[in-house]
Amino acid sequence: MNLAVPSPAAVESDGRALAGVDFSSAPRRGKPIVWAWGRWQRPGLLKLERFEENASPAAFEASLRQPGPWLAAFDLPFGLPRELVATLGWPTDWAGSMTHYAGLTRAAIVETFSAFCDARPVGGKFAHRACDGPAGSSPSMKWVNPPVAFMLHAGVPALRAAGVDIPGLQAGDATRVALEAYPGLVARALIGRRSYKSDTRAQQTTERLIARKDLVDALEQGRWRGLRLKLTHAQRDELVADPQGDRLDAALCLLLAGWADTQPGYGMPAAFDALEGWIVAADGDGAGIPVAVPAKKAGAKAR
Repeated sequence: MNLAVPSPAAVESDGRALAGVDFSSAPRRGKPIVWAWGRWQRPGLLKLERFEENASPAAFEASLRQPGPWLAAFDLPFGLPRELVATLGWPTDWAGSMTHYAGLTRAAIVETFSAFCDARPVGGKFAHRACDGPAGSSPSMKWVNPPVAFMLHAGVPALRAAGVDIPGLQAGDATRVALEAYPGLVARALIGRRSYKSDTRAQQTTERLIARKDLVDALEQGRWRGLRLKLTHAQRDELVADPQGDRLDAALCLLLAGWADTQPGYGMPAAFDALEGWIVAADGDGAGIPVAVPAKKAGAKAR
């Protein structure tokens, strides 16, 4: 089923807050869900105002219920591939499929998805959504490296329960708008496939630190679709210094929220698969085409 997305009542000038959210399916003090809040300072210049952390699912649910107006872009999948859902015989409407999915345990998800993959040929184990290719994102049914299937399992029920508006999928409180985002889309367009983060201490290298610095520089210079992120010196240092990249991913999602805020219909296709959902800016325009970044020496220090 395809569903048209209505255009926002206003863009960029309505004064609503914007946010990017780096999601965790198991938030805790050492790995919280991170919100990057910001507002337009002027057209094309988005100011990062503050970070907010949710160290538990309950804290995340409370943040979702903050009064609007706000628009937030979340780094978690909002739907499953139609091919997967149809093959498994699950409901093929979004609400029905998400209700069914929420009722499964994680063990049941792994067992079901493993069986699906085992029955498919090498090189085509996973089913993909239409937006995965242009976004460069992992399939939403993937349960390891990264476990986005668990992110969907934890995140979408919270969004639904909070009554937010999910354009094209769930009509809700129009002053609290939730969109799906993928920070890697922006990062890859700016610094190519260089890795800039790791949760593993041994892999938190100088090369990744330099990549974060180059990425932050590119965001400040407005090298992604002409949108600039305004940071304080302290915020810049904080984004570069975080080896896990959680705050940087939230900031990338904030930029995606800002881009969506300037587009009719949030930049989503006029008609898209309303079972699968859509990723902000997954239009292939500039995705995977990195802007040249000057080479840095391995010993270079972050600003």
